Amino acid sequence: MFLLKTLTISIFLAIRSLRNNPARTFLSLLGIVIGVIAVTLVFSLGAGLKNFVLGQVESFGSDLIQIEVKVPKTEHASAENAGGMASGIQITTMKIDEIEELSKLPNLGDWYAGMMGQEIISYRAKNENVMIFGVTSGVINVDQQMKIADGEIYSEIDDKNMKQVIVLGSKIKEQLFSDQDAVGQKVKLGGNTFLVVAVLEERGSTGFFDFDKLVYVPARTLQKKIMGVDYVQFGLFKIEDMNKTELTEIQMNQKMRDLHDIDDPEDDDFAVMSIAEATDMIEKVFSIINILLLALTSISLVVGGVGIMNVMYVAVTERTSEIGLRKALGAKNGDIMWQFLFEAVFITLLGGIVGVVLGFILSKVAEYVIAQYNFYLTFPLTVGAVLVSLGFSMLTGVIFGSRPAWKASKLSPMEALNKQ
Repeated sequence: MFLLKTLTISIFLAIRSLRNNPARTFLSLLGIVIGVIAVTLVFSLGAGLKNFVLGQVESFGSDLIQIEVKVPKTEHASAENAGGMASGIQITTMKIDEIEELSKLPNLGDWYAGMMGQEIISYRAKNENVMIFGVTSGVINVDQQMKIADGEIYSEIDDKNMKQVIVLGSKIKEQLFSDQDAVGQKVKLGGNTFLVVAVLEERGSTGFFDFDKLVYVPARTLQKKIMGVDYVQFGLFKIEDMNKTELTEIQMNQKMRDLHDIDDPEDDDFAVMSIAEATDMIEKVFSIINILLLALTSISLVVGGVGIMNVMYVAVTERTSEIGLRKALGAKNGDIMWQFLFEAVFITLLGGIVGVVLGFILSKVAEYVIAQYNFYLTFPLTVGAVLVSLGFSMLTGVIFGSRPAWKASKLSPMEALNKQ
């Protein structure tokens, strides 16, 4: 009952103080509002991006496991491996025949091997720069998002015979053929003539990677007739029993080491990872990023808290007579301290509410802007984000309002009334 009465009085006095000093109130709230907007956006944008990335990864199917090349003596997910690949290090030891050997392991089903290339594709006077996905024919059975709109994908025999056949992504088909039928037509790719055997349904993008601008050719055709190599960059397999995923990874690692004559795992020039592991890694990465961003955005709350503390010191100075009068009428030190502390918390809570609302509005603006570039992300305002944002703002009020509240409580009635 005492707490409710004290809280009611404090809120009333805080509202009166806000009304009497609107300019000072606005400036003191500004830091809190900006800080809470930042915290809200970190949670909202972070959740949206994580859900988007996880959705794109899981869209390939959760029952997949991949093997890909990596730089020896580096961790698969390390900056050293990524930097090495980006700087042009080529790992040329993985072959299609090895991927096929792996597919014979007990828990592995459909599979495909592949690599990426880039070339100019031409049809009559039209030219487009395209990414080439050189993959074996099993891709249609493994990639559940790959749908044929017209025609039929090339066969395993076409791949082994290095047939010059091609499958077009929906956007490439539109750019080259408009409303004409593409299947049965011939296009130029890397100086070679290719027969269009299929066109894919519209698929969309994963991040900045647009599947509709890809073309697919047999892996061996890309190797021998365009790139002049004999290796692949990855292999993807369906897992038949997800409960045996860990055992399957061990078997794949051991089999590949045997094929590459590797005794020390440090010398692995490949890495095996399941979709489940990739999902777990993504969640951990986003969690770390969110914590770091939250720590950075908290700086603005600290700045706002300093502003609140200054305002409360000014309020104590301006209201010394009020403090003296209340003490003369029987108010205790604790009553005065709670009054000013509640005022600080109320002000920061108000700033927190405004910040959450503005943060939500800005997240929706971000959704709209991104949608203009054909990236459809949603940035949810979760209960956790609201609670953390408001909790941070109130904690700021407690921390930075405590000192002025304590100072106010220590004023003696005579000292306070003499300052009137």
